[in-house]
Amino acid sequence: MNFRILKKARVLISLIFFLLITFVFIDFANALTANMIRGILYLQFIPSLISFLGLAGMAAAGFIFVAASSLIFGRIYCSTLCPLGTMQDIIIWLNRKFRKKKVLKKQRSYHALKYTVLFLVGILFVFGLITPLLFFDPYSNFGRIIANTVRPVYLFLNNLGATALESVDVYTLYRVEPGVTHWFSITFSLLLLVLIVWLSVKHARLFCNTLCPLGALLGLLSRYSLFRISLEQNLCTSCGKCSAVCKAGCIDISEKKVDFSQCVGCLNCLTSCPSNGVLFTLKGRKSAPVIQEYDPTRRNILSAALAATTTMAAMPLLALQQRGGSKKCKSPQEVIRNYPVSPPGSVSLRHFNDSCTACHLCVSACPTHVIKPSFLEYGLAGIMQPRMDYLANYCNFDCITCSEVCPTGALQPLSIDEKHVLQLGKVNFIKYNCIVYTEGTDCGACSEHCPTKAVDMRPYMDKLFLPVVDPEICVGCGACEYACPTDPKSIYVDGNPLHLVAEVPQTEKLEQPDPEEDFPF
Repeated sequence: MNFRILKKARVLISLIFFLLITFVFIDFANALTANMIRGILYLQFIPSLISFLGLAGMAAAGFIFVAASSLIFGRIYCSTLCPLGTMQDIIIWLNRKFRKKKVLKKQRSYHALKYTVLFLVGILFVFGLITPLLFFDPYSNFGRIIANTVRPVYLFLNNLGATALESVDVYTLYRVEPGVTHWFSITFSLLLLVLIVWLSVKHARLFCNTLCPLGALLGLLSRYSLFRISLEQNLCTSCGKCSAVCKAGCIDISEKKVDFSQCVGCLNCLTSCPSNGVLFTLKGRKSAPVIQEYDPTRRNILSAALAATTTMAAMPLLALQQRGGSKKCKSPQEVIRNYPVSPPGSVSLRHFNDSCTACHLCVSACPTHVIKPSFLEYGLAGIMQPRMDYLANYCNFDCITCSEVCPTGALQPLSIDEKHVLQLGKVNFIKYNCIVYTEGTDCGACSEHCPTKAVDMRPYMDKLFLPVVDPEICVGCGACEYACPTDPKSIYVDGNPLHLVAEVPQTEKLEQPDPEEDFPF
């Protein structure tokens, strides 16, 4: 087989997945349906594994395909399906394109480091602690990089274009509020991006063979793969051209050996050898000069997708949206929450913290930007996992977007009817913070925004109305907290550690007029 065609196919597949996955994180217009997003992310190993272990069954078994392909062809996931891997390939290509071409060399094998990372991540995951995956999962790291660096630039360009088109009465584009994420998530993403860019420029795919636990795991499987790259002893002239283009630095020219557990399947070596000395053959099969035909089963049967852009931007590290209107007053009581509010579909804090890899897809998809990365709200073990930030906005009563796009099952799918009675938390009222009490002025913003009327206004003193809450019919959407003008808040939502079903509000039937009674006019 012509290896150049195979390599071009590999590059095309990797770009398709890269662009599709990128688009998943920057799509503000909901151009992709929930089923399309699930299809695109189906073969992402760690989200698929977590979803499968959460009893999602074969509908979330994409990781089995990835593991099986590694046992047959090696780490083709790293060169075709992994968006973080493709991002490194793009950086390497740009570096070689615009700078003097760098000759890659055999890299030192950091087996102790990569297997230590794999062991620690694996053993803690087995014991129910997902925290290490928040920092090392390649898919989630890519998602955070796109959500925190590329998406703001994409939205800025969209808003710029919308303004320009509006000046000529064209309204194809519309302005979008970018929302504000958490400073820690932004800082972590920027530092990781800098690290990956630096390693890619200096050492190509070293990140994949040192700090990526998935790369280490697939490398172990690749040791037993049926097909593998090897050097033909009789044809290899030790010219070094294959090792000069090897991104993984796994070819030892002096020994004429390939560490296939480190190979990321880029296929550069197959197309660079002038003497046809680099072969892709069945394990243990004696190669001869005639064995240059590539086995037709070496096909990348990959389907699904991802979309994108690349650039970097600066956003405010942390800002709380200031809401105008009534005066703010210094209150005597601080808001104390017993539990953070986790997003709809998370079932419970325990389930959410055990399943979420903090990929930030729900953060990007949320139309009201109420879902934000946490810092220490869930404790150190849940750092960067999303939470509901009702200072930023509120949860739309009829929205279930976040539960539809989650790839790990940390957010279970909901119907609109289920969402209407799902109780994320319960409302609490602090009378001594309310401006009706402290300033003797009318307000009622909390009651006006409550979709279930869990907050009602009752007569208070002379011609004033003070909020009265009914926590049992509250769904914890945070509309009341977001609308409240005081600082600290006089009304807030305390999260439920286990999501409950709210009681249905009692509605009074309007008295029907007697049809036989004459109208008074």
